[in-house]
Amino acid sequence: MNQAREHWGSRLGFILAASGSAVGIGNIWKYPHMAGQNGGAAFTLIYLICILVVGLSIVIGEFALGRKTQLSPVGAYLAIAPGSLWKWVGFLGVGSAFVILSFYGVVGGWIMNYSFLSLKGDFSQLTGNPEAASALFNSFITSTWAPLFWQLLFMMICIYVIVNGVKGGIEKWSKIMMPTIIVILVILAIRGLTLPNGMTSLTFLFKPKFEDLSASAVVLALGHSFFTLSLGMGTMITYGSYLKRNENLLNSALWVIGLDTIIALLAGVAIFSTVFALGADPAEGAGLIFVVLPSVFPQLPGGQIWGTLFFVILFMAALTSAISILEVVTAYFIDQKGWTRIRSTILFGGIITVVGIFCSLSLGGNLNITWFLGMSFFDFMDYLSSKYMLPIGGMLMAIFIIKRWSVNEFVKELHTGMNSTKISSQLVTILLSIGALVVGFIILNEIFDKLLGFPIIG
Repeated sequence: MNQAREHWGSRLGFILAASGSAVGIGNIWKYPHMAGQNGGAAFTLIYLICILVVGLSIVIGEFALGRKTQLSPVGAYLAIAPGSLWKWVGFLGVGSAFVILSFYGVVGGWIMNYSFLSLKGDFSQLTGNPEAASALFNSFITSTWAPLFWQLLFMMICIYVIVNGVKGGIEKWSKIMMPTIIVILVILAIRGLTLPNGMTSLTFLFKPKFEDLSASAVVLALGHSFFTLSLGMGTMITYGSYLKRNENLLNSALWVIGLDTIIALLAGVAIFSTVFALGADPAEGAGLIFVVLPSVFPQLPGGQIWGTLFFVILFMAALTSAISILEVVTAYFIDQKGWTRIRSTILFGGIITVVGIFCSLSLGGNLNITWFLGMSFFDFMDYLSSKYMLPIGGMLMAIFIIKRWSVNEFVKELHTGMNSTKISSQLVTILLSIGALVVGFIILNEIFDKLLGFPIIG
């Protein structure tokens, strides 16, 4: 409890680390296939609007709460609202991080395996044959030992980074990985655009066709704009707690959102330009990454290099998010229990890995502890966190600022480090209220769908 608080070594380090937390598999894997299935440009436009209207206020809120208290989620809520039930919102954030990393580490292992397969040239056997690529992927994720090996390796790297602390671990590696992700994505995007029909991807992504929008696509865009920024699980509160008092929170939040969005759009261009050039299906869905692209890359000159580069940046994106998630759990035990960083990271990183083993084994039917729900344990953990835990956490955080902390106190904290710039309390109240209402609607829509068999919209 009396350990000296770590801080970021530089403003750039903080921005890259926070951006790395936001930039995860969702940007490079989830966003492109969601856009592909929901009309491309029209979906992208709604997604960008939602990020600015909903995401920005909650990102700033989490940064401010962390910096004000210099504590991770549970301690932050306790410091502002001692003796109240608000601390359970902090516990929800820590719990969300635990749940998410359990299956996220499994997917990180898949990505590491595919990076290795591409490097070895194994994708050449899948040339132009997505059926063979699908069979390979399904065979891999449903097997017992291979996914566990790669999951353990991914989690060991994640634990290593966190053990080395804020400056020596998170910031150091974020400064390496984030610029690398951007540079390689730019190269892949340029390469894709120079292919025959590659320019079609720009029309697909950036020319709105509102007739392609459905009500369910709008709800999907609302949800993804929230989840892609790593909100609701305490990562931005935790990262904000390592800030010094002179940091401009609005400026930093805009940088984080900007980098997050640019990387998502670059990934879309890189993927769709290649897909269109080689006549693959842009609306393939989640299989676009692990099924379609492995069969597409070998058709390109130098395809082994392009495929390897793609899966390497996907691995880096997964790792930058994973380390931020593990840091939430680690920081709780450092702040609230007085544990050392090494002890808390290794112990709970290990426990999360064990839970992840159950997630992996559930996909092959070897050991599925949620069989009675009609879904694998992997899918259950994904569903529980993305549909309920994260949005509830984000919604309650917005309500906390309005009702408990008070908007005036929040704005006072926000103005620290902003020099002459002033933000209206009324504007903050409006944006936080919109954020809470939007997220609340997403949750309600999901509950309607599950309980009554149909959503309000969708």
